[in-house]
Amino acid sequence: MSSHLGSGNATLVTGVPQLVEHHARGEKPREAWRIGTEHEKFAFSRGLEPLQYRGAPGVPGSIGIVNLLEGMQTCCGWQPLVDHGELIALESNEGAISLEPGGQVELSGQARSTIHETKVELDRHVSELERLTAELGVRWMWLGAHPVHQPSDLGFMPKRRYAVMREYLPTRGTLALHMMQATSTVQANLDYGSERDMGDKMRAAMGLSSIVTAMFANSPFQSGKPSGLKTFRAQVWGDTDNDRSGLLPFVFAGETPSYEQYVRWALDVPMFFIVRGGELLPTRGATFRDIWDRGFQGHQATMEDWELHLSTLFPDVRMKTYLETRTTDCVPPRFIPALPALWKGILYSDSAVAAAWDLTKRWSFSERQQHRQDVPKDALDTAIPGSRGKTVDLAREVMAIAQGALAEQAKAGGYADEAIYLEPLNELLRRGWCPADEVLAKWRPSMTPKDLIGALVEPAAAAAQSS
Repeated sequence: MSSHLGSGNATLVTGVPQLVEHHARGEKPREAWRIGTEHEKFAFSRGLEPLQYRGAPGVPGSIGIVNLLEGMQTCCGWQPLVDHGELIALESNEGAISLEPGGQVELSGQARSTIHETKVELDRHVSELERLTAELGVRWMWLGAHPVHQPSDLGFMPKRRYAVMREYLPTRGTLALHMMQATSTVQANLDYGSERDMGDKMRAAMGLSSIVTAMFANSPFQSGKPSGLKTFRAQVWGDTDNDRSGLLPFVFAGETPSYEQYVRWALDVPMFFIVRGGELLPTRGATFRDIWDRGFQGHQATMEDWELHLSTLFPDVRMKTYLETRTTDCVPPRFIPALPALWKGILYSDSAVAAAWDLTKRWSFSERQQHRQDVPKDALDTAIPGSRGKTVDLAREVMAIAQGALAEQAKAGGYADEAIYLEPLNELLRRGWCPADEVLAKWRPSMTPKDLIGALVEPAAAAAQSS
């Protein structure tokens, strides 16, 4: 079994240029650009209870998340990854399957050339989930937040970094445990060709982030009934840890953002931990700059520390050696390819990047913040800053930009147009709906919490095909 910690890069950090170079190493020529997709979902037992890691305490024969991972090893050739002796992830040449803190099952797919390949990857994953449904009775829920359960009802996965986060994050935000245990997402990962290209993409994507949140809003329930929000998940992120999440002011100030600006922001964000000798050492709020300047318990800052630190930052668009767009709720499989398709269309076309940025470039930073705060409640009905229009109008423009750019990319690349993967979401947009409106249509006032879960969980294949 493989361990599941850091990269092991013990090179000492000597200066900002070294950290900048880490990000510059991600640059790729246009013909090598790929797109990766990551998506999480909630697992439930036959009895419609959320799965704990080892099964329900005191219930003989109950299954747990670990049984799902073991089943995927047996049936599908995934290889185990362990943390301190506990099975907490799987890997193969198809990507990785990991566990979020509350047991959310995540597929981190491989970087793919086209969305057609992403769809094949997704279909394969759904087929594997169906095998688990047939063999273990597990059911799946594709929502952005648990509709009934609170963090205290949910288990905590035995991954050591989560124990550190569980202690620290509630000191930063009252909904931090909701974020960790009770939310679920889809994200897309994209390449850049140069520092300027990275900056143009980050600015355009962060400018659109709250609009895309509204388009994919899909968490309208809390405590077994409608919450009055279209995306509770987005509300949660507003009260998790504002040191490391949300919009970054420098992205919208002056010229397009640079590697160094991102590095200098990240240097002053508190760290969760460093890894030494296979052990996690909580850093208790020290920033990366603190540890670089003064050390920590006799240890000096290394590039492994930097790489791990980058993975614990949660802005709306995150930079590693590629960009991650991170603001959307989990949605049913038939909508999942729409997210990478949308971002590929916009961010892999220079003219589309410019057109997308033009939609929001006149917003002040306070207007951006306000829009981001208003979207959880009203989603597509949110007022556009400085306009009488609604966000659905901008969403339709975003969709049109992506569709046109995807058609041009397909023609140049000699493959079928990927805009077909936008159509399920576009069908909702034409009605003025987001996915939350579709699931709200299933709600009846007479429903018990278990009735609601029963209406929302479904076998993976059904979720992929239903409309």
